Formats: sequence, C-alpha cells, structure tokens
Amino acid sequence: MSTIVTFSSAHVLSSDFFMARNPILDRSRHLAAHELLFCPAGAGADTSAVIADVMRHGVTRILGDMPAYLKVDAAVLASDLMQAIPPERVVLALADSMRVTPHLLSRIGELAQAGFAFALDVAGDSEAARQLLPLVATVRIDIAAAAPEQLTILCRDFRSHGKRLLAQGVDTLAQFEACHALGFDYFAGYHFIERQDQSGQKLNPAQQAIAELIAMIDADAPDADIERSIKTNVALGLNLLRLANTPATSSHRIDSLRQALAVVGRDQLRRWLQIMQHEDSGIDARRMMPLLMQATTRGRLLELLAHKLVPGNRGIGDTAFMVGIMSLMDTVFDLPMHDILQRIPVVDEVREALLSRQGYFGMLLTLAEHTERIEREGEQLRQRMAALRLSHNDLYLLQLAAFEWSDQASRNLVHHAR
Repeated sequence: MSTIVTFSSAHVLSSDFFMARNPILDRSRHLAAHELLFCPAGAGADTSAVIADVMRHGVTRILGDMPAYLKVDAAVLASDLMQAIPPERVVLALADSMRVTPHLLSRIGELAQAGFAFALDVAGDSEAARQLLPLVATVRIDIAAAAPEQLTILCRDFRSHGKRLLAQGVDTLAQFEACHALGFDYFAGYHFIERQDQSGQKLNPAQQAIAELIAMIDADAPDADIERSIKTNVALGLNLLRLANTPATSSHRIDSLRQALAVVGRDQLRRWLQIMQHEDSGIDARRMMPLLMQATTRGRLLELLAHKLVPGNRGIGDTAFMVGIMSLMDTVFDLPMHDILQRIPVVDEVREALLSRQGYFGMLLTLAEHTERIEREGEQLRQRMAALRLSHNDLYLLQLAAFEWSDQASRNLVHHAR
C-alpha cells in the first residue's frame, strides 16, 4: 500500500483557500452525498478559480461515486466556471439572500435545461425564497439559525410544497433525533461521530481478537503464531485472503493464510487490521460508512502530513496513521478513549495524542479536526498550518489524496463485511 504522493507543479491553487468535504446522511444514517466547502484564508481570494481547479482536477478524487452540494452565487452562475462543473455530480445551492432578477431566473432556467439540479438555503420567509422555491428540489435549513418553533413552521411549509428537506449543522445525536422527528430527509453535520454513553460496553470478540493480533505484530511475534491467531477467526482469515487476492496486492492466486501473510506483509496487515477494528457486525455496514470514511480520511491525512513534514521517516508516518485511525474508536466502541487504551496497547506518544491532543501527533490530529469544520475553525487551522510551515496548496493536495484513499479503503471494508 503506497504512501507516496506526487506534487505536480502545474497543480497549484491560485489563492489561499481551505477546502472541506462534509458528509450528508439520509434518514437511515447512510451516506447520501457530500457538501463541498471553500473558505478563503485571506482577503481578495478568488473563489471561482479555486472551484474551477477542484472541478477540473480533483472532483472525482474528492467525491468518489457520491453526489455533492456546492453553494454558488449569482456571479458564479453567470461565469464560465459552470462549464467545469459536472451537472450529474453537483447540486447547486442558492442562498435566499440573492437578488432575484429576470436575468438570474433566465440563467437558472438555462442551467436546469443543461441538467443541473438546485437546492435553496433559507433562513426564513423572504421574497427571494418565494421566487426561487419553484426552481429547486431541496431546501437546506441551518438549524442553529432558527428557533424550534420556527423550524417546525418552515418544515411544514416547505413539505407542503413537495420539497425535500436538508438540515445543516446537525452535530449532536439529540439534534439528529429532533430533526428526524420533524421530517427532514437529509442531515449535514458530525452527529455520527458523537459517542453514545453506554457504560459497561466491551469490545466484541472479533474486535478483541484484532487488538490482540495488532499487539502480536508490534511485539514482532513469529509468523507461525500470527497465522495461528488468524486461523481462530474464520471471518478475519477469509478477509485476509480476499485482500491478498486483489490485483493491487498480488497477480498470482493466493490460497493459504501463509501465502497471504507473505504477500501482504506485516506493515500492510497492521494497517488493514487498524481499519478492521472499526467494523461492528451488529451495525448495518452502510451505516458504518460515514464513520469509516471519517476515520480513514484522518488516518491517511495524518500519515501524508507526517511524510510531507518529515520526509524519509516511514515510522513517523505509520504512527500518524494509527493516531488518525484510532481517533474515532471511542465512537465505534461506545467507550471512553481511556478505557479503549487499557485494552489496546499503544506507545505514550499515541496515548497523549488521543487523550489530550498533546505532542507532535496531537498537533497533526487537531489540524485534521480543524479541516472538518473550516467555517468555524478556519483561524485555528491557519495557526496550526503556520506552526508546521504547511502551505494551503500542500494541504489541498494532501486532502485530495486522503479522500481518494479513504473512499477506496472504506468501500473495500464494507464490501467484505457484507
């Protein structure tokens, strides 16, 4: 599994921007789409140029096979940038603060004829919202900007017009449940990474077996002992054989665990097991997808950051990957992180990063967390980047690589879990 990233001199952002890919879930908490966010890091940044770069060079790497919502203004709608946006992949979100003119309505009609779909961001009742409403299929509501009674009225009114409803800023399970009860169809936010407080929860046998196997690899146990441990877990052995028989791993048929271990190698086996720890056979595999993507994106981004900042040191990249992957295990296991670390042995640097975001790896993890909330934490992200001497273009390229790798790794794992 390669950890190499090639930086193309031709692939340089025209201005300093932060990019984020935020998950959008449906009522079953399955991944339904992504929201693409672009926030300028300084005055005079050219939004259109950055979006154009992403659409021409990075949209497939960012989105995988999922659709996306992208907020646009009248200037973007009227520009040549629209030629770079694939209408089959991107829903255009309009703000109800837009000045609605005959020219704007005509342009939206042209784009609809070209295959574009539209959503409307609303903060309440407005003349612009009433004029734009017939042109959109989905209404997006920022739940933090509306009082509960207003939210109820908005949902009732927009549903009476046959519109799908998307709740934005759903960052807690309580908010998800409240919006679900109101009839929202989609939910944007990070409620799915909130840990439920379930005292007495334990690692299930499969998760415990994986934790013990990782400990054996870290202790440099003999191959025969590792093979014997895998044989006690039939599902784990079958998944290892599948991994070894993928074209990216081997061009020859692998039909034994001993061969699979030799082909995969210990480093890749450890990484695969770290991702496997997020699997819980008691949960719908599709429902695990957003959490898997979030954890694997963090892991890969931290690894790539470490390789960028400390080139030539593979060990620091491996440790960074572990920190990112493990950073959401408290949600996966519904256990406090401290309790998890009592069951899964880690070095002190990893422990302090996971428990208190301290040390070098804690700094990398905090940076990754800031990228997930750039609208609120853009200044903190800028400060972290400055401390690490990381440019906006560097971060952009690393995010592209992390999204692409995460999507593939997550889908492979969910496919094997079915």
